[in-house]
Amino acid sequence: MTAVFLGGSRAVSRLNEMIREQLDNLISKNCSILVGDANGADKALQTYLAQKHYSNVTVFSMGSPRNNVGQWENRRVSSERKTRDAEYFAIKDRAMAQEARCGLMLWDGVSKGTLNNVCELINSGKPTLLYFSPEKKFYKVSQPVDLQPLLPRCDQRALDVIKKRLQPEQINLHTT
Repeated sequence: MTAVFLGGSRAVSRLNEMIREQLDNLISKNCSILVGDANGADKALQTYLAQKHYSNVTVFSMGSPRNNVGQWENRRVSSERKTRDAEYFAIKDRAMAQEARCGLMLWDGVSKGTLNNVCELINSGKPTLLYFSPEKKFYKVSQPVDLQPLLPRCDQRALDVIKKRLQPEQINLHTT
């Protein structure tokens, strides 16, 4: 059974028909869904899966889940880190990326956390279907160069994540 890491930006809180079709495809294949507990994309994805009465879902959290719409199994990831910052929650995301075989990410072009997850999947050799909300379009991403068409639409913080997480020689970060 294929484990799929679902995630996305907090700013992406509505699922259009294209996204729902992808989720329906995962459901029809009885994929094991790994999803976080944040508001935004995580909660919207959970809500859709719950509406479909899909049970093959695991919610990852750093303690008690903030959202678990379908009352699915909760996988708590622990950390010694005290500060509940982006790095704290990234620990849970890395656990999902490690367990998954592939990913489906919903990205607003700004969220560093979502882009970090995409980079984590790329670095692990795991393909990702990336929904880029500014264009309302899916991109297949399995290596750094696959992000190239998105770079002109990214803000500087997103480009900084790419520089930090991926090998710069594999992608042209000069977008102007």
